[in-house]
Amino acid sequence: MERAIFAGGCFWCMVQPFDETPGIYSVVSGYTGGHVPDPTYEQVRSHTTGHTEAVEIIYDPEIISYERLVEIYWQQTDPTDAFGQFEDRGDNYRPVIFYSTAEQKQIAEKSKAELQASGRFTDPIVTTIEPAQTFYPAEDYHQDYYKKDPENFARNHARRAAFVTSHWGIEHA
Repeated sequence: MERAIFAGGCFWCMVQPFDETPGIYSVVSGYTGGHVPDPTYEQVRSHTTGHTEAVEIIYDPEIISYERLVEIYWQQTDPTDAFGQFEDRGDNYRPVIFYSTAEQKQIAEKSKAELQASGRFTDPIVTTIEPAQTFYPAEDYHQDYYKKDPENFARNHARRAAFVTSHWGIEHA
């Protein structure tokens, strides 16, 4: 098993696309990239920890490649918005690909360059690619939120789903 960490706005919205993909063992919502050990949701929300909401994905590289995970990641975010994602604004919602190995960094950088060159977006691709730091799982009530409260999830997810459909042609749950 290997690990991937992606930040793309509210972690509630980042779980489902990965959770429903073959080869993925687990998707955990949490916090990373900051300077406060074991932060709470309220601390991260205060914008004083440096952390961003993210998902940690444990996957089987024999079934799904890191390249494919990065592709799925791009299709869930607005890579031209550095200050949050959709209705979620601020540094704790910034888009980041956190790499754990030199190979992951290379794959992410190549993919970002290809996306910029593709012309799919007219604005620059501003998603950062940063070394992975300690990942802290979020509180239990944040885990698998799309399953726990599907109606509230749908309300919170509506703008992202519309963006994914319009920019990627993917019908989003």
